[in-house]
Amino acid sequence: MEQKVALVTGSSRGIGKNIALKLAERGYDLVINYARSKQAALDTAQEIEALGRKALVVKANVGKPDKIKALFAEIDETFGRLDILVNNAASGVLRPLMELEESHWDWTMDINSKALLFCAQEAAKRMEKTGGGHIVSLSSLGSIRYLKNYTTVGVSKAAVEALTRYLAVELAEKGIIVNAVSGGAVDTDALTHFPNREELLADAAARTPAGRIVEPDDLAKAVLFLLSDDAKMIRGQTLIVDGGISLLA
Repeated sequence: MEQKVALVTGSSRGIGKNIALKLAERGYDLVINYARSKQAALDTAQEIEALGRKALVVKANVGKPDKIKALFAEIDETFGRLDILVNNAASGVLRPLMELEESHWDWTMDINSKALLFCAQEAAKRMEKTGGGHIVSLSSLGSIRYLKNYTTVGVSKAAVEALTRYLAVELAEKGIIVNAVSGGAVDTDALTHFPNREELLADAAARTPAGRIVEPDDLAKAVLFLLSDDAKMIRGQTLIVDGGISLLA
């Protein structure tokens, strides 16, 4: 059987890296995508190759459709196929609503929302040729509830979850399964940009029924479940992995 290939956007570090390594352990060759962290991306690729799998490292700002096309052209040239897309790359401006500017909105929506649409279009063209595939996006609780300074990211993630439903229906005839995973507060590099990081983590840990905050490995395992045959009848859903904190008022 031809070797299967997975693309994880924003996979040089954090949750994306965790997912990429787990896919490599399961026998997939990987496309490691990054925007700024070149050395981290190369280090991730080295770890994947140590597992006996191939790794292609591609710099691309997935908020720009022309960069997405260039990314997929490199995938075609190196692997000639794509079986999994994990839409993980994310960014955002964290400010109070009244301080937001048009550039903040556009930057966040482009990387977090527009990227899913145009990456999914390109991925679907490749997946259809080989009988189908999977697309899973990463979301967050800010998509369904208020989080301080989180307006742009929360709205962009709500768009991701809505787009997940549309993709799930329209790509089903191509044999493509589409879902999302939403996490509670996770202590990753991205969280260092929150002005209230320590307060947010302490509050989340104290209030989470499971007794601790979510870890990157928790989200990666949920993504791997949705990518498995065990989840093939789950379509267009957002699986919340938050230790139960969203159940509280």
